[in-house]
Amino acid sequence: MIKKINTLFVTMFGLGRISSIPGTFGSLVTVILLYIFFHILDLSSILIFIFLIVIFVFSFKAVEFHIKDNANKDPKEVVIDEFIGQSIPIYMYEISHGTEKSFDEAIIFYGVCFVLFRFFDIVKPFPVNFFDKKFKNSFGVIMDDICAGFYVVLSLICFMIFKSYFI
Repeated sequence: MIKKINTLFVTMFGLGRISSIPGTFGSLVTVILLYIFFHILDLSSILIFIFLIVIFVFSFKAVEFHIKDNANKDPKEVVIDEFIGQSIPIYMYEISHGTEKSFDEAIIFYGVCFVLFRFFDIVKPFPVNFFDKKFKNSFGVIMDDICAGFYVVLSLICFMIFKSYFI
């Protein structure tokens, strides 16, 4: 029973079992879920933060438990790491603006975050590739996506700085 619940968690309720591009689907569902939390349900950013921290902390043990008897230490069905990494730029965006976001602005930003996150998660620039290759455990599985999420944040900050000089 615990193994089934754990598998549901690390696969985001079976989403990771999709045969083709499960990480992309995990990221897409994360974007949709966070949009619903922030813009439709209008949940408090503190409540969402607590939710994300609980997922983050629990993920290390859950992924460790899931991969312990598996020869592949980063199986494709584990997509909770995509949830964590994709959540970083979206949450940072939502708390960085103290104002209401328009529907159009949020949709565009969420789309850009999705595309950039998938790019960094697939290309794996340093240190994303470092964690992916050097740590064959739950830490490596999760940290490469966290780094990809922070690359998105860094890219958007650089874009905003660049934009401020030319517009």
